[in-house]
Amino acid sequence: MALATASRRHRKRKLKAEINVVPYIDVMLVLLIIFMVTAPLLNVGVDVNLPQADAKSLEQKKKQPVVVQVGKDGALALTYEGVDRPQAVDAEQLVAKVRAFVEADPELAVYVAGDRDVSYQSVYEVLSLLQRDAKVSRAGLMGEPKK
Repeated sequence: MALATASRRHRKRKLKAEINVVPYIDVMLVLLIIFMVTAPLLNVGVDVNLPQADAKSLEQKKKQPVVVQVGKDGALALTYEGVDRPQAVDAEQLVAKVRAFVEADPELAVYVAGDRDVSYQSVYEVLSLLQRDAKVSRAGLMGEPKK
């Protein structure tokens, strides 16, 4: 009799052969968030050693100017061709990046866009920094037309 009840219990409970995917989904979502956060921080650049030739170069359209923004608190940001939003930089990074742009194109125009509430001294220091250290020959101020 004991055997009969044990076999009945065993027949009622069938083994489930399913995989529980909930933990895998949790891990996948965590990895997705990690990759979304770290992807913009990675510098995607590849060093390419291009072949050299004596061919005549193609004429290109005028490049967009480089814009240095000076915020209310004196914080610096740099906008150039290929960048959709300003990148925060300090004075040393600003000089290094702008000097590289000017060495590539000596006729490049660099504009300083100072906030309305920033002191004139801060804007003037940025202009002199660009001309003295970054060797910018064409530096100017940027403004908005009156409405």
